Amino acid sequence: MRRLLGIVVVLGLIAAIGAWFLSAPRPLYAAGDTSLDKGGDVERGRQVFFAGGCASCHTTPGQDDRLKLGGGVELPSPFGSFYTPNISPHPTDGIGRWTVADLANAMMAGVSPDGSHYYPAFPYTTYAGMKIDDVRDLWTYLRTLEPVAGKARDHAVPFPFNIRRALGLWKLLFFSPAPVVDDPSKTPEWNRGHYLVEALGHCAECHSPRNFLGGIVTAQRYAGGPDPEGKGWVPNITQSENGIKSWDKGDIGQLLEFGLTPEADTVGGSMGSVVKNMNQLTKPDRDAMADYVKSLPAREGPPKPAPKAP
Repeated sequence: MRRLLGIVVVLGLIAAIGAWFLSAPRPLYAAGDTSLDKGGDVERGRQVFFAGGCASCHTTPGQDDRLKLGGGVELPSPFGSFYTPNISPHPTDGIGRWTVADLANAMMAGVSPDGSHYYPAFPYTTYAGMKIDDVRDLWTYLRTLEPVAGKARDHAVPFPFNIRRALGLWKLLFFSPAPVVDDPSKTPEWNRGHYLVEALGHCAECHSPRNFLGGIVTAQRYAGGPDPEGKGWVPNITQSENGIKSWDKGDIGQLLEFGLTPEADTVGGSMGSVVKNMNQLTKPDRDAMADYVKSLPAREGPPKPAPKAP
């Protein structure tokens, strides 16, 4: 019995050590590296800012200026509530002392400057497809904004989800960072839309169902499902009969610019905030996104629950 117990203890220690190494954060660049900091473009960074939807999550609640990025927005989920951080250029409360490398590690690897994992409520799983030039431009633009004092409250996440190191194991299952690459058989417009939708716009993060661990169900990507924040149902945007097969590219572009569906309904909820971002993009970029979305293959999502009786 003692020998058996000893074997169990040794195997447990080996498993713990293995899990510790497997769950280690893997940044792309050394924290604080300044070698990437020169050459950013403010106007291109502004376009990246709105294409990436930064204002939707990081604007300080309770005021109307979408460029005051003090954070504090609650993002409820089945795993608890997450509160977005201050990403203004404030030197202590925000990211004013970050380098391009720090921002790239956060957005493309989900690793903070102090070397800890970020929760995937921050969609680095999609931002990982970004180009480093776009990260540099975004960093350059963010540095032009007003510093906002104050830090967001801590996440309200219960055990065991509050063990950040365990996110490294989650990443092994659901995070496969890779750049979004052009398809030479497609048009430049389609390729631009591909990049905007699959990387910057992170559209799949909301328009795809998730499994019980919070990973996107690959076979139903873009097929809609329960709102991750528990606020209803996110629509299917593939060419399914239950999606937007009847829409043309002009309909998609109209929704991105004005928030209007072909039936003259107005989108609301979190999509309303998305429209405020998308209408800041150039028309060619919105048209490119429409071109790519219109090409998404038909997929069926989970069955939508019947409406409750009044």
